[in-house]
Amino acid sequence: MSGKGIGPVLVVDAGSSSLHLTVFNDDEMVLAEQDSSSAPGDDAPRLLRQVLDEGHEPVAVGHRIVHSGAKLRRHVLVDDDVRAYLDHASDMAPLHVPPALAVLDAARELLPDVPHAACFDTVFHADLPAAAREYAVPVTWREEYGLRRYGFHGLSYAWALDQAAKLLDRRPEQLHVVIAHLGGGCSACAVRDGRSVDTTMGLTPLEGLVMSHRSGSVDPGALTWLQTRHHLSPDDIDDALNHQSGLLALSGTSDDTRDLVRSRAAGDERAALALDVFAHHCRRGIAAMAASLDRLDALVFTGEIGEDQPEVREEVCARLTALGLAGSLHTPDDTSRPSIVSGSQAAIPVIVVPTGEAQQVGRETRVLLREL
Repeated sequence: MSGKGIGPVLVVDAGSSSLHLTVFNDDEMVLAEQDSSSAPGDDAPRLLRQVLDEGHEPVAVGHRIVHSGAKLRRHVLVDDDVRAYLDHASDMAPLHVPPALAVLDAARELLPDVPHAACFDTVFHADLPAAAREYAVPVTWREEYGLRRYGFHGLSYAWALDQAAKLLDRRPEQLHVVIAHLGGGCSACAVRDGRSVDTTMGLTPLEGLVMSHRSGSVDPGALTWLQTRHHLSPDDIDDALNHQSGLLALSGTSDDTRDLVRSRAAGDERAALALDVFAHHCRRGIAAMAASLDRLDALVFTGEIGEDQPEVREEVCARLTALGLAGSLHTPDDTSRPSIVSGSQAAIPVIVVPTGEAQQVGRETRVLLREL
């Protein structure tokens, strides 16, 4: 398949508690969409039919899948062998991959005659340098079990990098930037010459920054201590770290930074603590990523919090003066478009890019179609 015009592409983004379906044309304009804020399940075929009933017959379906496992290092068209392999990757991201695979199966059954592409968040980090990739653990764990750092949010990073490069009038391959994806899940990434060279997430999407209801990094000794001293089971710990931690645990009331900013203004000390811890871990993660670069051409924020929460951006940047960053950021006039939010005299530009994971899945799917 060749030529610029390919036709409509349906993008499927199935999360642990949501399902987003979008049909894009060749110019990345939205032709149709359906959203559900509940976990994908038996309802997925109905939602797929609804978006298809709007009359835009897709030439392909692109599926966002968080983890590619150890063997898949690029986005791929799905056949039965690829689908079988993805079951093995699901235990590395158990909150995200199984729901995505369930919707993938439903879409392949509903649309058996069009190509289905699996687009992975891990692919952006596939060439991490060994120093950033390897854990300092026994060789058996690394070579036989495949324990290594994979990184996530790669589709978001790829989109944000491209958009930031356009704003700076540079090519992605010319840039050294740190990108912070702050949303329900949070991570930061160092991009050198257009390639990921470090990131805060590891084997699973649990490592790194504090998140909405995920803990981020915790001393591994604390986890073995909880098991041996307080007799918590692995399932207890897994559930607590993934569902009962993060901003929700610190505040006791909400995992939404918008709620916490309002509560802090009303004098809620726990909300203030949650925001302080969150911003501190963001600063620490950004500074760590900058250590993998020769210079810092820009700091880029994306994700729901990164694009919608000016208070968080301000608190992060105002205390990163050691990196040449500063506060006094402004809010974009048009929050739907990428913008430079730092002042014209800022040494390091601060950029906000609206989340574009779905658009990036569409792009990657079209690339795969052109290779047919």
